[in-house]
Amino acid sequence: MEKQTGEKNSFFSIFGPQPPTTATTSAQPTISTAVDIKDAFSMFTTSISSTDQKNPLALKLPTVKHQTKQKRRDVDSTETSSGFRFETAAQPDTATALGASDALGKVSSTEQRAAQPFTFTAVQRMLDSQWRDVEWTDEQKTSLIKSVSSYRPSCEVVTQARVLLLGPVSSGKSSFISSVQSVFNGNVTNRAMVGSSTTSFTKKLQSFNIRGQKGEDPTRLTLCDVMGLGDGEMTGLTLHDILSVIKGHVPEGHKFSPDQPVRSETVGYVKRPTLKDRIHCVAFVVDASKILTYSKGLRTTFQQLREHISDLGVHQVALLTHVDQICPETAKDVTQVYKSWIIQETMDRAGALLGMSTSYIVPVKNYSSELDLDVNTDVLLLSAVDHILQYADLYYQDNTPQCTGSMTYKDIDI
Repeated sequence: MEKQTGEKNSFFSIFGPQPPTTATTSAQPTISTAVDIKDAFSMFTTSISSTDQKNPLALKLPTVKHQTKQKRRDVDSTETSSGFRFETAAQPDTATALGASDALGKVSSTEQRAAQPFTFTAVQRMLDSQWRDVEWTDEQKTSLIKSVSSYRPSCEVVTQARVLLLGPVSSGKSSFISSVQSVFNGNVTNRAMVGSSTTSFTKKLQSFNIRGQKGEDPTRLTLCDVMGLGDGEMTGLTLHDILSVIKGHVPEGHKFSPDQPVRSETVGYVKRPTLKDRIHCVAFVVDASKILTYSKGLRTTFQQLREHISDLGVHQVALLTHVDQICPETAKDVTQVYKSWIIQETMDRAGALLGMSTSYIVPVKNYSSELDLDVNTDVLLLSAVDHILQYADLYYQDNTPQCTGSMTYKDIDI
C-alpha cells in the first residue's frame, strides 16, 4: 500500500523552518503536552511553568481572543524567541486542542515564511457527538455490502457505473481501489498496484470492476485509475487527456505522456464513444496530511478541472484520505472520525482547495499495513462507495434521453 515519502518523523524536513507551535493549558503550575501524528508531525513533549517568571517561555504577550466552533475563551498568548507559542486559559480549564485553521499563528521576524505553516496541536480535541451519523456495526457493514452489490445503474444502456479517481501523486487513489476490493474479497488484497515514490506509479488508464463476494456476480461499479495530477501540464496528467478520458475517447490500457496528448491518431482511440464508455462520476482524492502543503499550482489545476468537468455535466465528489495520520484517536479507533475536530477542520480546507461544499466530501481510511479487515474501516469505505454511486445516478437522471436510447450520437456533445 502507499506510504508517505520523505524523511520519517521529521516535521521540519517537510514543512521547512520551525513554525510557531500552539498548545492550550490550564492555569496550573506545570503541564506536559504531547503530539503523536505520523510522518508529517514529529513526537515532542514540552513542560512549561506559568508561575516561573525566570522561565523564558513565560514572557507575556497581549491577551488575544480565541474562538472555536463550539465555545469562546479568553487566552493569554506567550511566544518564545524560537517561535513556539503557548496559550494559557484565563481561567482554570482542561487542556483543549486547536484545529488546523485556529492554529495558524504569527511567526517570529527571523522565521517568517511565504506560505502559511501547518501548526500541529498538543492535544487532539474530540467532540461529544458525531457531526455525521454513522452506525459502526456488523449489521451496517452487511447492509452497505448488499446495497452496493445490488446496485444497478438507472440507465438501460449502461451496465457499469464508471467512476474516475483524480488526485495528486500518492494521494491514495490506487489504495482506495484495493481497499474497496478487499472489503468484498473478505481479506486485504492489493489489486491495484500501489507505489511509494514521489512520481506517479500509475501511468495507464486502468479500469477495475469491483468483484462481488465469493460465489456472487461482480458489482456494477467500475473504478478507473489514471496517472496522478501535477502542478502543471508537464508534471502530470494533462487537462486535455483527463477530459478525453471522461468523454470516453481513451482506450483501456492507454499509457499517458504529457508530450504525447490523446488524439484521433492514438492507437485504440474511440471515435464515437457511447454513454457506457464515458465517465459517470469523478471522485477527487486528496491527502488529509498534505492539505496545507499543496501548491497554488495544484489548487489552480483543481479549479480548472472542476469547471471543465462541470461543463460536461459530470457530478463530482471527493475522498479525504489518510485521516488517521492527522488524528491519533482516529488512528486507534476509526469510529472517532466524525468526532474529530481536526478532521472536520481539514475537510473544510479540502473543500476550499477543491472549490466544493463539504457535503460532497467523505473521509476514508485505506488499508495499508494491515493484514486483516476491520469492520469499522469497512463501514467507512463502503459509505464512501455508496456516496459515489448516488452521484453517478444523478448523471443518468440528467441524461435520460441517452439512457432510453432515444438520442443519437450526433445529439451528444463530445
